[in-house]
Amino acid sequence: MKAQVLLNLAKEAIKEHFYTTKKTSKENFLQEFDFLNQNGATFVTLKLNNQLRGCIGSLVAHRSLYDDIVSNAKAAAFSDPRFKPLSIEEFENIEIELSVLSEPKRVEYKTINELKTKIKPNIHGVILKFQGHQATFLPQVWEQLSSFELFFEYLCQKAGVRVSCLENEAEIYTYEVQKFQ
Repeated sequence: MKAQVLLNLAKEAIKEHFYTTKKTSKENFLQEFDFLNQNGATFVTLKLNNQLRGCIGSLVAHRSLYDDIVSNAKAAAFSDPRFKPLSIEEFENIEIELSVLSEPKRVEYKTINELKTKIKPNIHGVILKFQGHQATFLPQVWEQLSSFELFFEYLCQKAGVRVSCLENEAEIYTYEVQKFQ
């Protein structure tokens, strides 16, 4: 039931953009589903025909789960800079995936080999921070980039840094997700 509530909330948040007749009642949602009052960090991923169509999220819990889902769902649909805003036709066929993140934990390591032993593919999402640059990949990205080397090569590329940053004290954080789709 929790999965359906979360996914429904994300879908309704996007739907409001197209249909102004019925607004999602925050008070009703929060009264009926108290867990939405708790702070939470989420990522909302939209797919159309099995292709990424938008993905926006929060790495750290800084607002209620309700507010985080609503904000990230709307941002994934209409504000992801990689895509044009979602059309109503696309909305009718969109698949929504919601990830609720655990609190990120810093990984202490001295060498890339040591880092490799501390990262769990398909379980860990990874945040990379280096000299003002930052990027993250959800654990689901391991499905496309299944080796440590490939995963980190693309993560570094996403952050706009060289993979050699791992040898130069890049900060690495891991988190896990509860995935709903």
